[in-house]
Amino acid sequence: MLLAIEQGNTNTLFAIHDGNEWTAQWRSSTESSRTADEYAVWLMQLVHLQGLTLDSFKACIISSVVPQSIFNLRNLSRRYLKVEPLVIGDNAELGVEVRIEKPSEAGADRLVNAVGGYMSYGGPLIIIDSGTATTFDVVGSDGAFEGGVIAPGVNLSMQALHTAAAKLPRVAIQRPDRIIGKDTVGAMQAGVFWGYIGLIEGLISRIKEEYGQPMKVVATGGVVSLFEGATDAIDIFDGDLTIRGMLEIYRRNTPISAA
Repeated sequence: MLLAIEQGNTNTLFAIHDGNEWTAQWRSSTESSRTADEYAVWLMQLVHLQGLTLDSFKACIISSVVPQSIFNLRNLSRRYLKVEPLVIGDNAELGVEVRIEKPSEAGADRLVNAVGGYMSYGGPLIIIDSGTATTFDVVGSDGAFEGGVIAPGVNLSMQALHTAAAKLPRVAIQRPDRIIGKDTVGAMQAGVFWGYIGLIEGLISRIKEEYGQPMKVVATGGVVSLFEGATDAIDIFDGDLTIRGMLEIYRRNTPISAA
Protein backbone atom coordinates (compact mmCIF):
# COMPACT_ATOMS: atom_id res chain seq x y z
CA MET A 1 0.00 0.00 0.00
CA LEU A 2 1.47 3.34 -1.13
CA LEU A 3 0.70 6.78 0.31
CA ALA A 4 1.39 9.57 -2.18
CA ILE A 5 1.52 13.12 -0.81
CA GLU A 6 1.39 15.89 -3.41
CA GLN A 7 1.69 19.32 -1.81
CA GLY A 8 1.03 22.55 -3.63
CA ASN A 9 1.00 26.09 -2.28
CA THR A 10 -2.75 26.01 -1.62
CA ASN A 11 -3.79 22.35 -1.14
CA THR A 12 -2.14 19.07 -0.20
CA LEU A 13 -3.38 15.82 -1.74
CA PHE A 14 -3.08 12.49 0.07
CA ALA A 15 -3.77 9.49 -2.17
CA ILE A 16 -3.70 5.72 -1.57
CA HIS A 17 -2.61 3.20 -4.19
CA ASP A 18 -3.15 -0.48 -3.40
CA GLY A 19 -0.81 -1.82 -6.08
CA ASN A 20 -3.51 -1.95 -8.73
CA GLU A 21 -5.43 1.33 -8.52
CA TRP A 22 -5.97 4.54 -6.59
CA THR A 23 -8.51 3.70 -3.89
CA ALA A 24 -8.86 7.01 -2.02
CA GLN A 25 -7.88 10.68 -2.30
CA TRP A 26 -8.23 13.50 0.24
CA ARG A 27 -7.28 17.17 0.16
CA SER A 28 -6.15 19.40 3.00
CA SER A 29 -5.28 23.09 2.97
CA THR A 30 -1.53 23.59 2.89
CA GLU A 31 -0.16 25.00 6.14
CA SER A 32 3.62 25.03 6.36
CA SER A 33 3.56 25.00 10.17
CA ARG A 34 1.42 21.85 10.47
CA THR A 35 3.35 19.22 12.44
CA ALA A 36 3.74 15.51 11.74
CA ASP A 37 1.50 14.78 14.75
CA GLU A 38 -1.28 17.00 13.38
CA TYR A 39 -1.06 15.35 9.98
CA ALA A 40 -1.21 11.92 11.64
CA VAL A 41 -4.34 12.66 13.70
CA TRP A 42 -6.13 13.94 10.58
CA LEU A 43 -4.95 11.12 8.33
CA MET A 44 -5.62 8.38 10.87
CA GLN A 45 -9.35 9.15 10.90
CA LEU A 46 -9.61 9.15 7.10
CA VAL A 47 -7.76 5.89 6.51
CA HIS A 48 -9.92 4.29 9.21
CA LEU A 49 -12.96 5.03 7.03
CA GLN A 50 -11.24 2.94 4.33
CA GLY A 51 -10.83 0.04 6.74
CA LEU A 52 -7.09 0.71 7.06
CA THR A 53 -4.58 1.83 9.67
CA LEU A 54 -1.38 3.81 9.30
CA ASP A 55 0.48 0.49 9.61
CA SER A 56 -1.15 -0.60 6.34
CA PHE A 57 1.26 1.56 4.30
CA LYS A 58 4.48 -0.03 3.11
CA ALA A 59 5.75 2.99 1.15
CA CYS A 60 5.38 6.76 0.88
CA ILE A 61 6.34 9.27 -1.80
CA ILE A 62 6.28 13.05 -1.29
CA SER A 63 6.24 15.87 -3.81
CA SER A 64 6.16 19.36 -2.28
CA VAL A 65 6.71 22.90 -3.53
CA VAL A 66 6.74 24.16 0.08
CA PRO A 67 10.28 23.44 1.38
CA GLN A 68 9.45 24.26 5.01
CA SER A 69 6.80 21.51 5.06
CA ILE A 70 9.00 18.66 3.87
CA PHE A 71 10.53 18.08 7.32
CA ASN A 72 7.12 17.46 8.90
CA LEU A 73 5.85 15.32 6.01
CA ARG A 74 9.02 13.23 6.18
CA ASN A 75 8.51 12.80 9.93
CA LEU A 76 4.89 11.77 9.35
CA SER A 77 6.14 8.91 7.18
CA ARG A 78 9.00 7.91 9.46
CA ARG A 79 7.17 8.16 12.79
CA TYR A 80 3.67 6.96 11.95
CA LEU A 81 3.99 4.88 8.77
CA LYS A 82 7.36 3.46 9.85
CA VAL A 83 8.78 3.85 6.32
CA GLU A 84 11.50 6.07 4.83
CA PRO A 85 9.75 8.23 2.20
CA LEU A 86 10.88 8.97 -1.32
CA VAL A 87 11.07 12.76 -1.67
CA ILE A 88 11.10 14.38 -5.11
CA GLY A 89 14.18 16.53 -5.41
CA ASP A 90 16.01 14.68 -2.63
CA ASN A 91 16.33 10.89 -2.68
CA ALA A 92 14.13 9.99 -5.66
CA GLU A 93 15.60 9.33 -9.09
CA LEU A 94 13.23 10.77 -11.69
CA GLY A 95 14.65 9.08 -14.76
CA VAL A 96 14.17 12.28 -16.77
CA GLU A 97 16.68 14.82 -18.08
CA VAL A 98 16.16 18.43 -16.98
CA ARG A 99 17.29 20.71 -19.82
CA ILE A 100 17.22 24.13 -18.18
CA GLU A 101 20.06 26.40 -17.05
CA LYS A 102 19.57 25.66 -13.35
CA PRO A 103 17.94 22.22 -12.97
CA SER A 104 17.68 22.63 -9.19
CA GLU A 105 15.18 25.46 -9.72
CA ALA A 106 12.59 23.24 -11.42
CA GLY A 107 9.65 22.67 -9.08
CA ALA A 108 8.92 19.12 -7.94
CA ASP A 109 5.38 19.33 -9.30
CA ARG A 110 6.58 20.34 -12.76
CA LEU A 111 9.04 17.45 -12.95
CA VAL A 112 6.47 14.94 -11.71
CA ASN A 113 4.03 16.21 -14.34
CA ALA A 114 6.68 15.73 -17.02
CA VAL A 115 7.11 12.09 -15.99
CA GLY A 116 3.36 11.46 -15.80
CA GLY A 117 2.65 13.27 -19.06
CA TYR A 118 5.33 11.50 -21.10
CA MET A 119 4.43 8.09 -19.68
CA SER A 120 0.77 8.61 -20.60
CA TYR A 121 0.93 10.56 -23.86
CA GLY A 122 4.46 10.53 -25.22
CA GLY A 123 6.03 13.76 -26.46
CA PRO A 124 6.54 16.49 -27.28
CA LEU A 125 3.95 17.95 -24.92
CA ILE A 126 2.80 21.18 -23.38
CA ILE A 127 1.53 20.46 -19.85
CA ILE A 128 -0.66 23.14 -18.28
CA ASP A 129 -0.99 22.90 -14.50
CA SER A 130 -3.51 25.33 -13.07
CA GLY A 131 -3.22 25.95 -9.34
CA THR A 132 -1.86 28.85 -7.28
CA ALA A 133 0.30 29.52 -10.33
CA THR A 134 -0.47 28.41 -13.87
CA THR A 135 2.49 26.69 -15.48
CA PHE A 136 3.03 25.76 -19.13
CA ASP A 137 5.78 23.16 -19.28
CA VAL A 138 7.46 21.66 -22.33
CA VAL A 139 8.28 17.95 -22.43
CA GLY A 140 10.50 16.83 -25.30
CA SER A 141 10.01 13.90 -27.65
CA ASP A 142 12.39 11.90 -25.41
CA GLY A 143 10.62 12.84 -22.17
CA ALA A 144 13.06 15.54 -21.09
CA PHE A 145 11.83 18.58 -19.18
CA GLU A 146 12.72 21.55 -21.38
CA GLY A 147 11.42 24.55 -19.42
CA GLY A 148 8.25 26.56 -19.74
CA VAL A 149 6.21 29.53 -18.58
CA ILE A 150 4.93 30.51 -15.11
CA ALA A 151 1.92 32.84 -14.80
CA PRO A 152 -0.29 33.83 -11.83
CA GLY A 153 -3.10 31.37 -11.11
CA VAL A 154 -6.71 32.23 -11.88
CA ASN A 155 -7.78 32.41 -8.22
CA LEU A 156 -4.71 34.48 -7.37
CA SER A 157 -5.70 36.98 -10.04
CA MET A 158 -9.23 37.23 -8.67
CA GLN A 159 -7.86 37.72 -5.16
CA ALA A 160 -5.49 40.43 -6.37
CA LEU A 161 -8.40 42.37 -7.90
CA HIS A 162 -10.26 42.31 -4.59
CA THR A 163 -7.21 43.19 -2.51
CA ALA A 164 -5.89 46.03 -4.65
CA ALA A 165 -9.16 47.73 -5.63
CA ALA A 166 -11.26 49.05 -2.75
CA LYS A 167 -14.63 48.76 -4.50
CA LEU A 168 -14.18 45.31 -6.03
CA PRO A 169 -15.73 42.48 -3.97
CA ARG A 170 -14.35 39.01 -3.32
CA VAL A 171 -16.08 36.68 -5.80
CA ALA A 172 -15.76 33.04 -6.82
CA ILE A 173 -14.33 32.29 -10.23
CA GLN A 174 -16.78 30.65 -12.61
CA ARG A 175 -17.58 30.62 -16.31
CA PRO A 176 -19.98 33.53 -17.01
CA ASP A 177 -22.77 33.23 -19.56
CA ARG A 178 -21.60 36.30 -21.46
CA ILE A 179 -18.44 38.29 -22.09
CA ILE A 180 -19.90 41.72 -21.35
CA GLY A 181 -20.71 41.90 -17.65
CA LYS A 182 -23.85 43.77 -16.61
CA ASP A 183 -22.71 44.20 -13.00
CA THR A 184 -19.43 44.29 -11.10
CA VAL A 185 -19.36 40.60 -10.24
CA GLY A 186 -20.19 39.56 -13.82
CA ALA A 187 -17.55 41.92 -15.21
CA MET A 188 -14.89 40.53 -12.86
CA GLN A 189 -15.77 36.93 -13.62
CA ALA A 190 -15.76 37.57 -17.37
CA GLY A 191 -12.45 39.40 -17.22
CA VAL A 192 -10.66 36.72 -15.23
CA PHE A 193 -12.23 33.65 -16.87
CA TRP A 194 -12.08 34.76 -20.50
CA GLY A 195 -8.82 36.58 -19.86
CA TYR A 196 -7.36 33.25 -18.78
CA ILE A 197 -8.71 31.54 -21.86
CA GLY A 198 -6.92 34.21 -23.89
CA LEU A 199 -3.75 33.64 -21.84
CA ILE A 200 -3.93 29.88 -22.39
CA GLU A 201 -4.61 30.11 -26.11
CA GLY A 202 -2.00 32.81 -26.68
CA LEU A 203 0.80 31.08 -24.80
CA ILE A 204 0.07 27.69 -26.37
CA SER A 205 0.24 29.29 -29.82
CA ARG A 206 3.51 31.08 -29.06
CA ILE A 207 5.13 28.01 -27.46
CA LYS A 208 4.25 25.87 -30.47
CA GLU A 209 5.57 28.50 -32.86
CA GLU A 210 8.87 28.78 -30.96
CA TYR A 211 9.24 25.02 -30.51
CA GLY A 212 8.65 24.34 -34.19
CA GLN A 213 7.08 20.88 -33.84
CA PRO A 214 3.55 19.53 -33.44
CA MET A 215 2.78 19.29 -29.72
CA LYS A 216 -0.04 17.69 -27.75
CA VAL A 217 -1.49 19.89 -24.98
CA VAL A 218 -2.47 18.29 -21.67
CA ALA A 219 -4.09 20.19 -18.79
CA THR A 220 -4.16 19.23 -15.11
CA GLY A 221 -4.45 20.92 -11.72
CA GLY A 222 -7.03 21.91 -9.14
CA VAL A 223 -9.03 24.40 -11.21
CA VAL A 224 -8.39 23.14 -14.71
CA SER A 225 -11.89 21.67 -15.03
CA LEU A 226 -13.19 25.26 -15.21
CA PHE A 227 -11.74 25.57 -18.71
CA GLU A 228 -13.04 22.30 -20.16
CA GLY A 229 -15.24 23.03 -23.15
CA ALA A 230 -14.20 26.68 -23.28
CA THR A 231 -11.24 26.29 -25.64
CA ASP A 232 -10.07 23.95 -28.39
CA ALA A 233 -6.42 24.69 -27.62
CA ILE A 234 -6.27 21.96 -24.94
CA ASP A 235 -6.31 18.40 -26.26
CA ILE A 236 -6.62 16.42 -23.02
CA PHE A 237 -7.87 17.20 -19.52
CA ASP A 238 -6.27 14.83 -16.99
CA GLY A 239 -6.86 15.53 -13.29
CA ASP A 240 -4.75 12.55 -12.15
CA LEU A 241 -1.63 13.36 -14.15
CA THR A 242 0.49 14.40 -11.15
CA ILE A 243 -0.21 11.41 -8.92
CA ARG A 244 0.25 9.11 -11.91
CA GLY A 245 3.71 10.64 -12.34
CA MET A 246 4.43 10.07 -8.66
CA LEU A 247 3.42 6.43 -8.97
CA GLU A 248 5.75 6.00 -11.95
CA ILE A 249 8.65 7.60 -10.04
CA TYR A 250 7.96 5.33 -7.07
CA ARG A 251 8.11 2.30 -9.36
CA ARG A 252 11.36 3.51 -10.93
CA ASN A 253 12.92 3.70 -7.46
CA THR A 254 11.55 0.40 -6.11
CA PRO A 255 12.80 -3.14 -6.77
CA ILE A 256 10.35 -5.13 -8.91
CA SER A 257 9.71 -7.55 -6.05
CA ALA A 258 8.55 -4.70 -3.78
CA ALA A 259 6.65 -2.49 -6.28
